Amino acid sequence: MPVLDELLADLTSGDETRAENAVPGIVELGEDAFPALRELLKSTDVDDRWWALRTLAQSPQARTEWLLPLLNDSAAEVRQAAALGLCSHPDETAIRPLIRVLSDADSMVSDLARNALVVIGKPSVPSLLEIPKDAPQRARINALRALAEIGDYSAIPVLMAALEEDSVMLQHWAEEGLERLGLNMVYLKPE
Repeated sequence: MPVLDELLADLTSGDETRAENAVPGIVELGEDAFPALRELLKSTDVDDRWWALRTLAQSPQARTEWLLPLLNDSAAEVRQAAALGLCSHPDETAIRPLIRVLSDADSMVSDLARNALVVIGKPSVPSLLEIPKDAPQRARINALRALAEIGDYSAIPVLMAALEEDSVMLQHWAEEGLERLGLNMVYLKPE
């Protein structure tokens, strides 16, 4: 397929403008481009993996299971692209893998994972409620923020407990979540 070959050459050229211009053409080819893009996901070159992932994430036909393994990529920018791609392809099968990267060493990965969980919405709540108190602080803050943004009443006990935490960020997201649920903080604050 000569058109695909040309577009893939642009995608992997190292020239960002050429690569960005190739993305819509590859996405337009649909499923015909998937085998080549999935092969690029295995590349040893970080840029190739990133561009393949970025292109797949643009396609409405991409499958979640193609994006999930890249949440564990050695390169932070690839993990970021995977989490961002999952925001565009919300799927309940991504909940557990996204929960695992809420404490990623790269804050953008963890923030994007939280955003993807919020996009998935209420099905994420039970897993977010299971984040233990001894989990890394970043994971706890992201979980609480996701719970606040989702606004599910089953989170009230966790949000209330977080009001007593030593962390200003945990307290903030607990207050935010309770306010979004219509609970007046004046009457709820512990003394």
